[in-house]
Amino acid sequence: MQEVYQIITNKLTEMSKSQRKIATYVLGHTDSVPFFTVGQLAKMAGVSEATVVRFSTFLGYSGYPEWQKAMQDSVKRHLTTVERLKISDDIYDSEDKAVYDMFQAEVSRIQKMADEFDITAFRQAVQAIIDAKRIFIVANRSAVSLGSFLEFYLDVLFENTELIRNPNGISEKLFRINNEDTVIGLSFARYTKNTIDAVSFAKDRGANVIAITDTVLSPLIPYADIALFSPSEMPSYIDSFVAPLSLVNALLTEVGRKKRGEIEKHLTDLEEVWDRFQIFHK
Repeated sequence: MQEVYQIITNKLTEMSKSQRKIATYVLGHTDSVPFFTVGQLAKMAGVSEATVVRFSTFLGYSGYPEWQKAMQDSVKRHLTTVERLKISDDIYDSEDKAVYDMFQAEVSRIQKMADEFDITAFRQAVQAIIDAKRIFIVANRSAVSLGSFLEFYLDVLFENTELIRNPNGISEKLFRINNEDTVIGLSFARYTKNTIDAVSFAKDRGANVIAITDTVLSPLIPYADIALFSPSEMPSYIDSFVAPLSLVNALLTEVGRKKRGEIEKHLTDLEEVWDRFQIFHK
């Protein structure tokens, strides 16, 4: 049977304006749309519920339930980089408007994250970071960009943070980990096996594990004490880290606010050091 998202891309040229709005939204949110009701998808795509139902039959399904099941089954097999490149070529044409569509899609991803935000889990994550004796951040491949940013600021604040990005060094770095430590794992579809193995090991050692990932189906979730979710998929060969970076920014800001008294003096001392070594341009 032809893959559900490939069916959508193959039919793009036959679609009406309303159908293309649905297709664009679906292909940009393959991690979440499979779990939407008809009404939710209609609202997010900016069309009527009847249009969504007709779209499912247009694709060749008996109705929305069958189409939804096909999308949910597809979640188990994440699109390859080549497949995502093909989708981006079909969705984003050469017109300048496509650039603004991408900007708007990023806004939508942040709004989706805000709408579904678990503030209780967020507060627990902040406290786990503050209470940790040591903080280990595990990230690989493109997620290293997020891990490096998080490590830089946490280490400036607490001087106890290390990013583990070399798969061959995970066992040595986590060898002495215990229940006083916090491990933050960052991974998004398609998930990196080394990151999953590392957080699994950390869980076995009794560390407090925070997962920053995209959906409840993420393979990091079984090993996480605290899970924070942010959408990252877009119809392109790259991942979108705009929303995840916003989440990381929120974490850092709240940690700083909670520990303001101690951190303020620490940063004041650092400013003197930075000035002596002329770190910043004047």
